[in-house]
Amino acid sequence: MPFLDDARWRELIDARAEQPQLALDNLRTRRRRPLLTDGRLFIVAFDHTARGMLGVPGDQFAMADRRRTLEALLCALSFPEVDGVLASADVMEDLAVLGALDDKLAFGTMNRGGIMGADWELDDRMTAYSAASIKANGLDGGKVLLRLADDDAGTAPTIQACAQAVDECAAHGLPIMVEPLPYHHEPGTGTAKLLDDEDALLRAVAIGSGLGSTSTSTWLKVPAGKNPERMLACTTLPALILGGTPGADPEATYRSWERAMEVPNVRGLVVGRALLFPPDGDVAGAIKRAASIVRPAT
Repeated sequence: MPFLDDARWRELIDARAEQPQLALDNLRTRRRRPLLTDGRLFIVAFDHTARGMLGVPGDQFAMADRRRTLEALLCALSFPEVDGVLASADVMEDLAVLGALDDKLAFGTMNRGGIMGADWELDDRMTAYSAASIKANGLDGGKVLLRLADDDAGTAPTIQACAQAVDECAAHGLPIMVEPLPYHHEPGTGTAKLLDDEDALLRAVAIGSGLGSTSTSTWLKVPAGKNPERMLACTTLPALILGGTPGADPEATYRSWERAMEVPNVRGLVVGRALLFPPDGDVAGAIKRAASIVRPAT
């Protein structure tokens, strides 16, 4: 049975036009839960489209299909092992209208101004949630993306904006995920790309850990990397492993997550495309496999 049949889809569309306040009412009155119940977190992420990222390998517009995406998110959130969701306001409010957020954590993405492929991509402004709106609308925390490139002056205002978001979330008593990633511009094309370098990733984690006037609300969101223990040796902050792009060999990705989970301050996963758009289309199977990594059977 589909999670989002024709009737439910039409109800969502009609509610967005005819009852626009319903989304916020549902967010603010939903059943809440504590951040941690067993020391681990498993969060599904879908904030990609708010900065113009629409594709997955093999389908450059997969994430532009909102009904397909919501179907995958509803499937994921139906599992009790999934603790919550990270999303932009439009996606979060769709889920709220659909009643999918009771007893789940809701993290709002904050800086989405670094549009994918734009000349200013690394000057990543706060264009989504603010700490104040996260608090006012009944969400549980925030998230910022901190792309660090020594060859792009847009990095400097992004660092400043992310540091301010860290301080503002802390002032509101909200946890904030900080995702520090090393970037550079490819010679010839000038395209901003993730820098595949373990030393650069270690440096990015160190910078992300030191943002703001307090780190008491900061959680890191980092790739598994080739050497996650070394990457996280520079901090005592709790960390969540990000999923990244779906690969042709999901088991290799899962094994990298399992290795990262052995690091003491790694407390779980935040995964989006790799689980919501798996190569075989089996969202439920991908969720179950990831859940077994976050909370392995004893």
